[in-house]
Amino acid sequence: MRTRTTTATTTLATALAALLVLAGCTASGGGRPAAGSPVASAPAPSGGGSGFEGPRPQDQNLLAWTGDPNDAGHVTAQSAAGVGGRVTLVRIVLREQITWSNVWLGLAGIDPNAQLADCYLGVYDAKGALVATTPDISPQLMTDAIAKPFALGKPFTAAPGTYFIALLLNGTWATNGLTLKSTGAGISVNAGLTPPNLRYSTLLTGQTSLPPTLNLAEQSTSTINTGWASQWYAIS
Repeated sequence: MRTRTTTATTTLATALAALLVLAGCTASGGGRPAAGSPVASAPAPSGGGSGFEGPRPQDQNLLAWTGDPNDAGHVTAQSAAGVGGRVTLVRIVLREQITWSNVWLGLAGIDPNAQLADCYLGVYDAKGALVATTPDISPQLMTDAIAKPFALGKPFTAAPGTYFIALLLNGTWATNGLTLKSTGAGISVNAGLTPPNLRYSTLLTGQTSLPPTLNLAEQSTSTINTGWASQWYAIS
């Protein structure tokens, strides 16, 4: 009887030890889930984006721009004879609808002795129709060499699409006095493009106001290729 009792006691102790080990694995999550038990999914990555995507206009309270102003370190200088009376166009593509109220220009330098008149900024649509223009900005080109807004005569709703910011300068100024900020891209600014879709171009001569329509097929790069290129603009 003693032998049988000892054997039964040993068997029971072994079984209890096995149960304790199994219970410990289940409590710690180390065991495999039973069939039919729900399996916890891995947590979804946070953020939903691809990480840093670079500066955006909204970071600086702007709606759109031709490029990050931090990269507008070059200075574009041209003579009055070279650009006076010409309509200079810079293409900008809007990805969403905005209310367009101002055109920002990077004014790098001023000529205190300049004689300016009939200077304007404006906006043309993809068909070459003038949709907005500023009053004469000549006085503002004589002060404060900074990036600053020029108010359109009347804000307008701009649907997504292609637009052209137009600059018209008239008068006399020192070539290295009145200067604008640009990227320094030079003649490469229109790589891969042809009229009427040039990114930087000029049209016409002898203009004292922005015409109501432009024939964009007549876009020219002759003046752009002399160094009058890649002016920095923004929209607010």
